[in-house]
Amino acid sequence: MPAYDNNNPFAKILRGEFPSYEVYENEHVLAFLDIMPRSPGHTLVIPKAPARNILDISPDDYAHVARASHKIAAAAMKAFEADGITVQQFNEPAGGQVVFHLHMHVMPRKNGIALLPPASHKEDGKVLEAHAAKLVAALK
Repeated sequence: MPAYDNNNPFAKILRGEFPSYEVYENEHVLAFLDIMPRSPGHTLVIPKAPARNILDISPDDYAHVARASHKIAAAAMKAFEADGITVQQFNEPAGGQVVFHLHMHVMPRKNGIALLPPASHKEDGKVLEAHAAKLVAALK
């Protein structure tokens, strides 16, 4: 497996070099909206620890990501009046991973509405700001 790349987009978000629509942060994780959401409120939860994916993250760091994803899922159900939640995590190109910093997708779902294809639509910044505000409020 290739080594972790400190210049991946999510590492740059963690360092403040790339902007993001942050919704939650603690000492172990950062959660922010996907700028190409597959559903309204599609959130990414990442560890602050450098980890390419599940194959090289420590169990403790992965547990922090799982706990934060659980918290985001509950808030997203409320904020987006969702009927369900899809949680996904991909590993290595053959597993569907595109950005090589471990991340969990938390996607609020509505009955009868399919997820958009991955990377099919870059969402407007104003929409993302509104969605982030809804999630932040639901997390309080």
